[in-house]
Amino acid sequence: MNDRPYRHVVLFRFREHSSEETLQGIEKAFGELAAKLPFVTDFEWGRNSSPEKLNHGFTHCFIVTFRNEADRDAYLPHPVHQAFCREYLDPNLEEVCVVDFRAEG
Repeated sequence: MNDRPYRHVVLFRFREHSSEETLQGIEKAFGELAAKLPFVTDFEWGRNSSPEKLNHGFTHCFIVTFRNEADRDAYLPHPVHQAFCREYLDPNLEEVCVVDFRAEG
């Protein structure tokens, strides 16, 4: 069995109408969501600060860590996750990019 963590990396580009207050609410709510679910083993996030200007408008990166793909699969349709998406993301997201992987190296 592979004991390396499984990462769910999400990049968000928000709509222009999304205020700073709204963005801060999303950041807080995502952290609260991760803390509620026992199969989330780690959660971290940050706002883009790269000087390279290669972010294509994506401003936020959230990394949700699980033990395995099965835990990720339980997370995606979970009612708490779905409620977060409906309340916070659906009205504010312009675009999302998701990459999931088993950590290597």
